[in-house]
Amino acid sequence: MVDGPDGPPSRVSRTSRSTPRPSVSDADVIARYSEVRERFSEALEREKAGKKVQANVREELREVELWEHKVPVDELCFKLGTDVDQGLSGKDHQARLERDGPNVLSPPKVTPWYWKLLAQFGNFFAILLQVGGILCFIGYGLDGSKENLFLGLVLFVVVAATALFTFAQEFKSEKTMEKFKNFLPPVTLARRDGRTIEVPAETLVVGDIVEVKAGDKIPADIRIVEVSKLKVDNSSLTGESEPIGLGTQCTDENPLETKNLAFFGTLAVDGTATGVVINTGDRTIFGRIAALAGAAKLEQTTLQREIHHFIVIISAFAISMGVIFFIFGLIKGSPILTNIVSCIGIIVANIPEGLLATVTVSLTLAAKRMAKKHVLVKKLECVETLGSTTTICSDKTGTLTQNRMTVVHLLYDNEIFTTKTATTEATFDMQNPAMKALFFAGCSCSKAVFDAKDMEDYPSKSIDERKINGDASESGILRFTSQIEDVTVIRQSNPQIGGIPFNSTNKFMVTIHRDASESGNKRLLMKGAPERILERCTKYLSSSGVRPLDAAALQDINAKLLTLMNGGERVLGFAHTLLEDPPFDDSYIFDSDNPNFPLEDLTFIGLMALLDPPKESVPESVKTCQMAGIQVIMVTGDHPATAKSIAKQVYIIRDPTVEDVAAQRNVHVDAVDRSEIRAIVVAGSELKDFEEEDWDRVLRHDQIVFARTSPQQKLIIVENCQRLDKIVAVTGDGVNDSPALKKANIGVSMGISGSDVSKEAADMVLLDDNFASIVHAVEEGRIIFDNLKKSIAYTLAKNVPQITPYLVFVVTAIPLPLTTVLILSIDLGTDIIPAIALAHEKAESDIMKRKPRDAKRDHLVNERMISFTYFQIGIIQSAAGFFTYFTLFNDFGISPSLVYQLDGEGYFAPERHEDRRWLVTSRDDVGKTSFSRNWYDDQVGAFATVINSQQFEFQFENVSKRPVAGDTGNSAFQDMIRTVGNTLQIPPCLAYSCRPSGSNVVYNDFGSCFTGVNASTKINLYGINDGNLNPNVKAATPDTRGQAGNGCFELWSFEQQEKVHKKSQVAFFITIVVTQYFNLIICKTRVLSIFQQGMSNWWLNVGILSETIIAVALAYAPFLHRIFGTINVSGLYWLTGIPFSLYLFFYDETRKFFMRKGIYHGNKFGLWIQKFSYW
Repeated sequence: MVDGPDGPPSRVSRTSRSTPRPSVSDADVIARYSEVRERFSEALEREKAGKKVQANVREELREVELWEHKVPVDELCFKLGTDVDQGLSGKDHQARLERDGPNVLSPPKVTPWYWKLLAQFGNFFAILLQVGGILCFIGYGLDGSKENLFLGLVLFVVVAATALFTFAQEFKSEKTMEKFKNFLPPVTLARRDGRTIEVPAETLVVGDIVEVKAGDKIPADIRIVEVSKLKVDNSSLTGESEPIGLGTQCTDENPLETKNLAFFGTLAVDGTATGVVINTGDRTIFGRIAALAGAAKLEQTTLQREIHHFIVIISAFAISMGVIFFIFGLIKGSPILTNIVSCIGIIVANIPEGLLATVTVSLTLAAKRMAKKHVLVKKLECVETLGSTTTICSDKTGTLTQNRMTVVHLLYDNEIFTTKTATTEATFDMQNPAMKALFFAGCSCSKAVFDAKDMEDYPSKSIDERKINGDASESGILRFTSQIEDVTVIRQSNPQIGGIPFNSTNKFMVTIHRDASESGNKRLLMKGAPERILERCTKYLSSSGVRPLDAAALQDINAKLLTLMNGGERVLGFAHTLLEDPPFDDSYIFDSDNPNFPLEDLTFIGLMALLDPPKESVPESVKTCQMAGIQVIMVTGDHPATAKSIAKQVYIIRDPTVEDVAAQRNVHVDAVDRSEIRAIVVAGSELKDFEEEDWDRVLRHDQIVFARTSPQQKLIIVENCQRLDKIVAVTGDGVNDSPALKKANIGVSMGISGSDVSKEAADMVLLDDNFASIVHAVEEGRIIFDNLKKSIAYTLAKNVPQITPYLVFVVTAIPLPLTTVLILSIDLGTDIIPAIALAHEKAESDIMKRKPRDAKRDHLVNERMISFTYFQIGIIQSAAGFFTYFTLFNDFGISPSLVYQLDGEGYFAPERHEDRRWLVTSRDDVGKTSFSRNWYDDQVGAFATVINSQQFEFQFENVSKRPVAGDTGNSAFQDMIRTVGNTLQIPPCLAYSCRPSGSNVVYNDFGSCFTGVNASTKINLYGINDGNLNPNVKAATPDTRGQAGNGCFELWSFEQQEKVHKKSQVAFFITIVVTQYFNLIICKTRVLSIFQQGMSNWWLNVGILSETIIAVALAYAPFLHRIFGTINVSGLYWLTGIPFSLYLFFYDETRKFFMRKGIYHGNKFGLWIQKFSYW
């Protein structure tokens, strides 16, 4: 690392003080501190070894780099311009205070709630709908169409509801730094101008000399220059409350590890000290770590990325389609307004307005189901991430095993003995001096105690059932020793007076006791990893006394140790030494931070081997994960042999390692071909020297165990797995696990054994500490993704029958088959409950037999889903809708061939009065097929010449069929009847009469009323008002169509046009609903047959009922007709879509049948089907 500067460093923060600090939590700071501390130490080691440190790591570490701890005090004071005895002068202090600012942390950046709410209106999805709403309002302003007004209002209501819904889900009160203000004491003692005075802590500056004592909070980062037994609690930074002793000497180049710095926000719990302030405010280590934690990018979950990906695709598609057909309409010459309405319709038809509700319901349901399976979900979106997981890095103790350690073997006097268990009898001898020493060490060298309240409340509880406060191994030893003798009495007789707590670096603990058997002397006991204990011993205790621990004895002990560990037992070693008086008298002060007592040349006592058997559910759960394509990696602090044994028992390791193969073949490990090895056990001591290629080599194995690892190494394991594009879930329970939990795609903390910091850092908590619960969570994650896919497939399929009406309308000018209001009635009405109901769908039986999805390729919406929903299911649904649409027109007298270009002039049932015209159709006979159509108009159709030459009225409002003076219609209507009959040379299909000049009234006589009749002859088409038909129509045939007198003509008023148009739209709408019944059933499964899955999802059954009720209400409830532009239709039109629906059902069942053949039996055609249609 870079050495300190030669002169005083700049006190300008790397981050401008005007920049608000990001909000961070305690867990964020602790996780970041732990990570940076470990990285700093690793970088120093790499640089000392001449290895390269990554540029981004170096840059990050510069944020916490200090020089002040490495230089002598005199040099420090010179560079900082201060004096330990005198302190700063008042003038110098004031100048520095003005330069550096007060000693406070910058307030966090807090986004007001109203900005958060407004932000919900600014996402791509919301903007799209808002633009559509604005266009609708523009359309309403141009033509006064209430449909456009209604549609615009609905779109803005959808946007507002979605925004409020999302806001309610995402809104969390901002974490503030108010609690961090409590880290700063209101006043502190500082030396100024040679006097020690009480000053406000916020006025401290670099170079101030401060005094601290037990109970004080450290007011700034200080370099210790004078000390008397100072101990500090660094839990605000490290999460661990074990006091740490500080001194005046630099003990480590890493500023986060050295013992001569005290950091802002920590607590002095013992002793006194004097220090030089080296950093204040945001420039303190706490401020810098908080800044680093706040600067970390918030990674999107896989589900958030998928939904964003889906919205971008569907929105781009919708806009593209809308713009393309808008341009097409302009080229075709359609009115701008018509094009705008069509564009809006196409866009709205493509947008799944109910997606957000479906996602939220899916996640909430999953969280509730997981709570029943002892999994607490803190971040809902992370559930799906677990479903995408490819690798689980799991702890061993308490997660894979029962965390109920039992002493099963003892080693003393170089022999292995059994204890009393359910299957073995005790063979040890309590009279053996070595066993007595091992027993004493087991009783005394421990922090585990029986819970006082539990013993008070339940005094009759057996030792095995008593609650113990302590870790699993010490608890097992306490239970074992308490069965022999009262441990409390032994501890009271031999009180502890010093020691070194256990830590993951040393892997041992030390206790020092007054020894009741040695008057005036003390006894030092050491317990820990056997290899760490043995390396500190030069002798061993036997029944005949103390013997040298020579190579032969050490080899014998190690062989027996390996035997125990190969059985999956956790082995702890014990050693002791006598501390004689003098020098270790009663006044001697034992320093645990800088040990002033022997830690070498100890006497090895023996071993205690504990067995923590795997939980019964774990082996099967690991198999399930492996069947699901998920790699389970064990990461443990245990010895490699122990870890390997347990890994074999739970099937994490199924194949031989390179060492096993070498032993079987009796060759050196280097002689084994590594390419044939699938299993590997890696010791943590190897990891510090790993380069990228070493990680690649290790992580290529299927079965991996990392043993004797530190919590910090777990972070490195996670990072390298992620570098290889693995989706990683990590379990952890300790404070130091928090960096790995934060870094993982999903962090899983233990609910029973987990620390508060690990629980805060994690995304979910296993309330029962059981690995099987992770498997349940993986399944739930997969169910979520599956059900979202099903819901989207269901939603997308109906987009096609919603889009095609607009497309066909634009291209062929048929009357619009489906209104935008009815599209929204489907999207926000009939389809909402069924789409959400799919979130309740149970898992398909093969869900845990599938490989994890490829997060880069297997999206919520992929090309196969588009193909399936749009070009298979959607096309069939569209065909059903158009079949019903044309059938209805035909039933009402307009054959399908005449529907083409029927609205080409914009005259068919138009909104604007000036565009309304009478429609004339020619039929073969009354009630028979129509074969031609014309508009009664002066610009188009067969009557334009006559209308222009005679200057007849032609607009619908002026050509009235209402009776006038006893005759049907006004004069303009009479002119129209006469013009149509004479031009087409066929009579009306309805009854009529006339009075030829000089004759009586004749009825339904084409020759008398039309042929050769002068313009003054009135024709009374009374049938148009009373419904009477013309009985004298001469039926036309395909050969005689268009010939005089063959067939009849029929008039369509605006009201009739509007009626049949609305009926056709309602019929199209109903057909979509009917086909969606079957589409819903199809989308229940992706692989299985519906007959395998069943219809047990009652939410879905209710969904089918609900969409039926909504559709019936829209079609038949008069009070809704005006709002939605609907009208009654015959019940027969509910049936026209059923043949198409049945075809859909059988088509999909056949597809899934062959797909299952391919998946389960390797059928080539089935595999081909799967490749191109498994969505």
